[in-house]
Amino acid sequence: MNTRTSEGIAQAAREAVEAALWAPSIHNTQPWTFAVSGDEISLRADPDRRLRVSDPTGRQMTISCGAALFNVRITLMALGYEPEVRRLPNPEGPMLLATVRVRPGREPGEHTRLLYGEVQRRRTHRAGFTALPMPDPLTDALVREAAAEGAHLAPVRSDAPARVLAALTGAAQDVQAQDRQFVLELMRWARPPGSARRDGVPVAGYPTDPRRTYPQHFASRDYSRGNEWGAATEERVSTSTGLVALLCTPGDAREDWLIAGEGLQRMLLHASAYGVSAAFHTQALEMCELREFIRRHLCSGEAPQMIMRMGFVLDESESVRRTPSDVLE
Repeated sequence: MNTRTSEGIAQAAREAVEAALWAPSIHNTQPWTFAVSGDEISLRADPDRRLRVSDPTGRQMTISCGAALFNVRITLMALGYEPEVRRLPNPEGPMLLATVRVRPGREPGEHTRLLYGEVQRRRTHRAGFTALPMPDPLTDALVREAAAEGAHLAPVRSDAPARVLAALTGAAQDVQAQDRQFVLELMRWARPPGSARRDGVPVAGYPTDPRRTYPQHFASRDYSRGNEWGAATEERVSTSTGLVALLCTPGDAREDWLIAGEGLQRMLLHASAYGVSAAFHTQALEMCELREFIRRHLCSGEAPQMIMRMGFVLDESESVRRTPSDVLE
């Protein structure tokens, strides 16, 4: 446990920034920068890493930064400090998403330690799941975790809406695959074999030969684009769709996007602690007409922020992260 000296606070702030780097982000773009001054951590979005074609409003960039913000918070709490958070503190500085002051706290509880222990273990999955079903109590717990941050995790428990989401995902994937700008943007973040980059999706992060999942098939991003890249597909590969879920927020402003990221990461860390991984499918949410359709017909009027599948996997995916010196201003 760090002492409450200025040196201890500075060390806690550094550890919080290091933990933030392990947050999920669209195409592993890691679109954030940090500054540490005394007892304050500043989180800024990095507009150079925003997906200008598929994320023109910066919604997905802000959700990614919200996930990083939650990692900062849970790390400080695990170290015995209290994070004092101000979200969107400067209306004239839209890239400044949050400031976090490191305040004296208390001994962390068991749940805080549980979530913190998963920060570096959690991985994004990009294939099928095993046939082992998600236990209802665990699913209910994930709903509560997201709600604790102001987000709404809505498990899709019936076939019809799951089929609709799968069909919309496939339609969006097919349209984007014919759009040269979409393809070029995706290729920017697809790392070729042997790449030394510390961002983007590595070749071991997705299967070479993605298998169709059942009962619903959700189209995957084509990171290899005709190349034989990716992790070798084993005969025992899992092909279950897993549990389909939507993450929604009551509103659709920048603060809602930030909260969605915090709720997403809290839920993902809890899931990881029980051996559950998540695969994300945001293609349909990148097309305004399809996103509006999902909002009206599948989200009861709430704003859909994420479409995902969750389940149990046999092998963990590989991931890479930039170093603290890359993101500290």
